Formats: sequence, structure tokens, C-alpha cells
Amino acid sequence: MSSELVRLRHALHREPELGLDLPRTQDKVLGALAGLPLEVSTGKRLSSITAVLRGARPGPTVLLRGDMDALPVTERSRDDMASGIPGRMHACGHDLHTTMLTGAAHLLAERRDRLAGDVVFMFQPGEEGAGGAKIMIEEGLLDASGRRPVAAYALHVISSVIPQGVFVSRSGPIMAAADRLVVTVRGAGGHGSAPHRANDPIPAACEMVTALQTMVTRGFDVFDPVVVTVGSFHAGTADNIIPDEAQFETTIRSFSAAAHSRVQERALALVRGIAAAHGLEVDADYDVNYPVTVNSAVEADFAAATVREVFDEHRFAQAPQPFTGSEDFSFVCDEVPSAFIALGACPTGADPAGAAYNHSAEAAFDDAVLADGAALYAELAMRRIALEAPAG
Repeated sequence: MSSELVRLRHALHREPELGLDLPRTQDKVLGALAGLPLEVSTGKRLSSITAVLRGARPGPTVLLRGDMDALPVTERSRDDMASGIPGRMHACGHDLHTTMLTGAAHLLAERRDRLAGDVVFMFQPGEEGAGGAKIMIEEGLLDASGRRPVAAYALHVISSVIPQGVFVSRSGPIMAAADRLVVTVRGAGGHGSAPHRANDPIPAACEMVTALQTMVTRGFDVFDPVVVTVGSFHAGTADNIIPDEAQFETTIRSFSAAAHSRVQERALALVRGIAAAHGLEVDADYDVNYPVTVNSAVEADFAAATVREVFDEHRFAQAPQPFTGSEDFSFVCDEVPSAFIALGACPTGADPAGAAYNHSAEAAFDDAVLADGAALYAELAMRRIALEAPAG
């Protein structure tokens, strides 16, 4: 199947789509699934595909996830498979995930007579900030087979750091929670030469940025970390004009439910308190985006054992700590015992330590991992269903 998988991945890569509305991607996946004995449904609020494969005998359900959306990045590549749409790129490898899940559907359909249970294939739009997994769950994903899944698995390719073909995971937190804090400090503008006749929002906003960093180091356990990064700060139009307002945007990452809950309360209290101390008004909007992605210890151990048995001992590596990115597979993990597994897809001949990372305009992923990813998806489903089979 390798050549077919490569063709599909390249077709997806050339026409990347963003967010929840992926009509061309959806059409390509539906075409790749055509003819298989699947019960296929599509989303109402997004271009999702949920496909159910019924085993030859009744039994438990296992869910496999592949995300489909791209990023608003202009690809820097001269490959003939490069994105043909300026400003859009599969810079996070979701084209590989979709292709591998399609391959798994073919592999499992061919082995349907050996399945005593069902497999749900979750083709998901909107992972990159739009919360597509949550919407699919709201639209009935977890009840698609008539039985709630006993386990769920997701693969995610990494373009650097991890050697090609190596699978990496861990039990417990595997990806961070991600929230967004937008702060607008409102004062009264004036002339830069007479700040006492204005109410300058910039010093207070700067104080908030610094105080948020201090909050992390003094308000949270170093062994249950929180990461606060102010990625955008805007104020003013000229050096001698005090503006009416200053605004900054912050991403906040955390690795436990407790820290995730508490950081919102602390951050909001901090910026409001500083604004009050300066006699300023403040609008602080805190968006809770993705919760912590937590691997079930049982499913993480099962996935590791499966990799070692199917491939080789050296093909699995234990992650020493969570990745600091975030994932909306976390919404599935909150409902179903799950395992999220990273797969090194660094191009052949490149040094993983120096290769461009996911989300870079120069990120590159090797087609060589497609067949192994499809095989692992299929093996996880078959072996996990077999675990539930009655003795004898």
C-alpha cells in the first residue's frame, strides 16, 4: 500500500485547508475510503468524517483519530508536492495522520473477519485551535458504533528532535493545556511631554507582563510547571503621544488539572489588581482552549508494548517529560482511556537535532513513516479488541 499512501499524502499536501471547513480534504478522504465496508457519516458543523468498521462478531469499540487541517503558513519548498495555495501549509503533518488512518481503514477492512468488535475512524478538522474534536464529540462521535470506545489512540508525526521511525509516548500528561489571555488596558491619552495630564496605560501593561512571569515562579510548584508567554504587545502610534490603550496577548500552558484551574484565577486577579492600582480600566478575556492531554497508564503501556512487538525494541522511546504543545485529542482523553503517540518523521539524511520543527515554513516530513503509522493504527485496534475477547 505504500505507493497509494504516498499519492494520497501528496494530494492532501498540495491542497491544504484551514479550520473546520475542509471540503476538498473531505472529498479526498471519502474517495480513499470508497468501497470499504464502512458506515460513514459526515459532520454538520464541520467537515468531519466518522467511519465505523463492524467486526465479524460483536464486541468492544476502539477509536482511532487522525486530524486533517493545515496551518496559515507559506511553505518554503520547491518540491513538486509543495502546497499550491499561498499562505497555507501542512506544516504540522496532519496530511500524514489522515493518510495513515486511511491506510489503517484498508488494513482493518481486509481483516474484518478477525475482529470481534468495532473500530471508529475519526477524521477530524480544526485541531489547530478550532476545537474540532470537541465538536465531533458533541455531534455523537463517541456513540457512533452504539458502544462507547474502551480505548482511543492518536499518532502525531514530529519533523525534528525524534529520529525517523521512532515512536515516543509516556503515561500521564503527554501534552500541555493551552489557554489564551487577552488584556486591554484603558487609560487616557495625552502629550508625551506631560504624562501627569494623561493616564498612561503602557507602564501598567508592562508591569502586568513582568508580574505574570513572577506569578509563575512564585505562585506555582516548579514540579507542576506553568508557562506564560506574551507573544503580542501593541500600544501607541508615535514617541510623543500617550495612547488611550495598550493590549497584549498571552499563551498559558499547564500540565495538570489543578494548575490549569488555578492559573486562570491568579492571572485575572493579577492584571485587574495592577490596573486598579494605577487607576486604569482593564478588559481581561481568558479563553480556556485545550485541557491537558493525559495518557491512560494502561493504554500508554499497551501502545508501547505493541510498538516493541510489531516493530522492534529500539523503535519505542519513553518520553522523559510531556511535550509543551497542546492537542485537542485531550477532549477524547477526558472521555475515553487513551494514548497519544509521537512518531519521528525527520527526512532521511537530516539531523533530527537541527531539522525544522513542526509549524515551521520549512518543516518536512518523510513519506517513509506512512506505512508504519498505518500498520500501528491497525495493530493497536486489533490487539486492543482482542484483549476484551472472552477466554476460550
